[in-house]
Amino acid sequence: MEDFNRQDHWQNIYDTKQLTDVSWYQPVPQTSLDFVIKNNLPKNAKIIDIGGGDSFFAEQLLDIGYTDITVLDISEKALERAKERLGDNAGKIKWIVADAAHFEPVEKYDFWHDRAAFHFLTEEKDIINYVIIANAALSNNALLAIGTFSENGPKKCSGIDIKQYSQEELNEVFAKGFEKLECFNIDHKTPFDTIQNFTFCSFRKR
Repeated sequence: MEDFNRQDHWQNIYDTKQLTDVSWYQPVPQTSLDFVIKNNLPKNAKIIDIGGGDSFFAEQLLDIGYTDITVLDISEKALERAKERLGDNAGKIKWIVADAAHFEPVEKYDFWHDRAAFHFLTEEKDIINYVIIANAALSNNALLAIGTFSENGPKKCSGIDIKQYSQEELNEVFAKGFEKLECFNIDHKTPFDTIQNFTFCSFRKR
């Protein structure tokens, strides 16, 4: 896919589809919130949501009292939609338009969250870059949580290929620099009444 432009693709998705027209729609991102709650992250923890788009994760973090939230997405349109929905609360969040595989962080985070962005990186160089960037962006002992389609999940999403991961494969990718805390599989029910199986893993930076 030499001529494929990731940013143009996602701009088009968010230009043409409504919030509930995408498979990743999740009004209550409970699995993501559970990572925050069970690890007792302090309310001033620096949290970054990778590929957060116009999801509800950042909004619900605000609702439970978190004060230092960054949302990164490759699509400016996705972030504009999130800001519009949040209204005045949008000013309480930092917004970054960037490709996660080429992001240049300017601060250190305590929690890196990625639900269903990482698996869109199918080129080895982008996967390696992503791990290097996450390592550089996190404070010592910081947490990282990643959700991807499992080996039993879809092979495509939004018309493009993804990379499936088993628990073992996801752990192997992040083994350098990170200690695995837990891995599990979970089913996500889409707005179209289909089921997608996800692999989730959390890690602590060494």
